[in-house]
Amino acid sequence: MAINLNLLLKVMVQNKASDTHIRGDSQVFLRINGHITPINSSNMTEKEVEDLIFPLFTPRLKKIFEEKHEVDFSHEGGELGRFRFNVFTHKGKMGVAIRHIPLKIPTFEELRLPIDSIKKILTNERGLILVTGITGSGKTSSLAAMIEYLNSTWDAHIITVEDPIEFSFTEKKCIISQRELGSDTTSFVDALRAAMRQDPDIILVGEMRDLETTQAAITAAETGHLVFGTLHTMNAVQTISRVIDLFPPHQQAQVRMQLSESLRGIISQRLLSCTKGGRLPAVEIMVNTPHIKKMIAENTIDAITGAISKGSFYGMQTFNQSLVKMHKDGLAKLEDILQAASNPDDVLLAIKGIEQESDGKH
Repeated sequence: MAINLNLLLKVMVQNKASDTHIRGDSQVFLRINGHITPINSSNMTEKEVEDLIFPLFTPRLKKIFEEKHEVDFSHEGGELGRFRFNVFTHKGKMGVAIRHIPLKIPTFEELRLPIDSIKKILTNERGLILVTGITGSGKTSSLAAMIEYLNSTWDAHIITVEDPIEFSFTEKKCIISQRELGSDTTSFVDALRAAMRQDPDIILVGEMRDLETTQAAITAAETGHLVFGTLHTMNAVQTISRVIDLFPPHQQAQVRMQLSESLRGIISQRLLSCTKGGRLPAVEIMVNTPHIKKMIAENTIDAITGAISKGSFYGMQTFNQSLVKMHKDGLAKLEDILQAASNPDDVLLAIKGIEQESDGKH
């Protein structure tokens, strides 16, 4: 019996799954709290997968899929929320990855983000704010929470450029123009250039995946706009290096100067299973203080992690500090904390140091 799409999406939401994976001649799998779980015993045939997906294709999406063998789009699921579809081929058969986007935009509290630190970064009226992490680390949700916070507290024109549109915003104090790659604009860089003539205060550019988009985002930040972007980088040091390395060697000194002046903060996250259920982020926060600004300009970027670790006054914290706090608060298992750490030995030493200090007080 063919699987009904609405029923499948309902099962996904009821199980609080972040993603669903469908492939011809395979079971359907859900990702729940980071773990892959099958939801039916029988395999879906290739035709069943095609019958499920082809009705969702517009002529434009059908053409893209036929030419590129992969396509992204969003789907309205009514009261279930929105869903981001990535349709692709593997071994000549259709595969689908579906990401659930809830109707309700999450708050900082619901995402368990360091609220005071992020709100402090959001007091900037201009400059570049980067949210980074691997795929599935919660970047989209965190950015949506930030845009919604600004929507509730600023009076501004917000322009987003997305591929595809995920969270749908209701205007509160702000005007919000959400543009989707493909249907509303041909490219990120074209949309960014056009945005400069659309009287924006805040621009969300999505992923800064190439030199042109990155340069346009930096220029927008330099010319008095608050710009949000994302990268698939693990921490602040890697993020700054990645941005600079996008440019040819003869431009890198100039880009370092531009970045040192325009950057306001970097928020990097990794998701861990929470002992209280669900998942929570370990978060590194870098604020572009005068000291860090000098490090970027002088290309002593590797020393930035040390500056972050000593910058709690500015709301900064390293991943290690975030992970150690999780352990102290009993929010994650030690094995999960060490698995998420870039330097597990350093985290373990810090945890033991805290435990020894605590033992000494009794």
